[in-house]
Order: sequence, then structure tokens, then C-alpha cells
Amino acid sequence: MAGHSKWANIKFRKEKQDSKRGKLFTKLIREITVAASIGGADANANPRLRMALDKAWAANMTKDVIDRAIKRGVGGEDEANVEEINYEGYGPGGVAVMVECLSNNRNRTVSEVRHAFAKSGGNLGTNGSVSYLFASVGQIMVDPTPNTEKVIEIAIEAGANEVDTEADGSVVIETAPETFTAVKEALEKGGFTLSVAEISMVASTEVSLDAELSERVLKLIDVLEDLDDVQSVYTNAELAEEVMTQK
Repeated sequence: MAGHSKWANIKFRKEKQDSKRGKLFTKLIREITVAASIGGADANANPRLRMALDKAWAANMTKDVIDRAIKRGVGGEDEANVEEINYEGYGPGGVAVMVECLSNNRNRTVSEVRHAFAKSGGNLGTNGSVSYLFASVGQIMVDPTPNTEKVIEIAIEAGANEVDTEADGSVVIETAPETFTAVKEALEKGGFTLSVAEISMVASTEVSLDAELSERVLKLIDVLEDLDDVQSVYTNAELAEEVMTQK
């Protein structure tokens, strides 16, 4: 978010996700199953599965649960009819919103997503209405370390596009999707702890909101994320500082 450090922005998003751990597990299991169904059970040959497994391990999901999800995907039974669907719309204050879903019932999903937008003062848009504002970007957040120079060196050598350091010693790194895994693995081999490592949709332009509109946008995001079929929600909202601090 413009006006905020990348650390604050990513940390804020992570804390919101962590607060919904039960819901997160359900979504991660579905993603693991679908990834295995599409690309097979070998994470080394299936980047999507590798990403899903990284998130599952970061969320402390047990190995038994992960293995069962992979077996279901490879068996092609439970998730055979699940498809990826993306929706685009506008939230309070005219902010752009992208919603990534996995669904076995397109009519149910679009109805629920449309209702969530309307309930929160937004509206569902057409395909392409806001997606042009977003690009896929690898984001990595390295926990505070006194050895930031080493982090920067490793990240750049592995192909990072941008590296920012924060006052507390944390490091925020952006990569192209193609170099994300290489940068992530290089940092892990270097012995650094990554609190966030994901490929996200990042907006090229942002809309600055006051506290009232920020609260309304957060309500829309919460309603969308509570839907079983919704995997991820992205927005170009620049939330008010006081709202981020309160959450």
C-alpha cells in the first residue's frame, strides 16, 4: 500500500489470515487436492502443489491431513468436478476487488459472491473490469535478522526484483512468479526464517481510503473470505493507518 511499509501491509494480511485458521485449513485442503488432481502428487514436479504444501506446513497442518488431501486429488474422486473461477468487482470507495474461487457449482458460487458484494456496498463486475490493474507477484517476508545484507545478497543473486528493509530488521522481497521458488529456496538454505512466502495479485495503482471506508472494505473482504468456495481475495485499497493499527 502506498504510504505504508510493505512489511506492515503483508503482516496485516497475514494476521487476518491467521485469525481464521479453521477456515484456512478447509481452503488449504481443497487447494492441495485440486493441485494434486491437476499436476500429480510429486511436489518437485508440481509447483502449484509445492506452493499449497508450503502454506499448509506454515499453518501447522499435520502430515496425515496433507497426505489424505493429496491421495484424494490423485484418486480424482472428491474434487473431480471442481473448477477455478475468478470474479471481479468494486468495493466501497470504488476499490477494485479480485476473488479467486474453487467451486463444484458455478451457479452457487457466483450467487454467493454477488450477494457478498451487494451486502457490503459493492457490486460484482464483468470479466476484465479490474483484473488489468493486478499482476502476479511473488512476495517473501523474512523475519527480523541482524544479517539483512546477507538476505539482500542471496535474494538478488537468486533473481529477486525488489528488496526492502524495515527498521526492525525484517526484509520484504518481491519476485517474478518464475523466480519465486528459486529465491525462496535460496533464503531457506541460507538459514533465514520466512514468515510469508506466496504468489499474490498486487495492484499497480491503489485507492487511498479514510477510516470509515477502510472498515467497510474490510467487512467486504471478511464476508468474501468466509465463503467456502473463495480461496483468496485481493484489493487495491490503501487502508487508513489507524484501521490497520487497530486490527
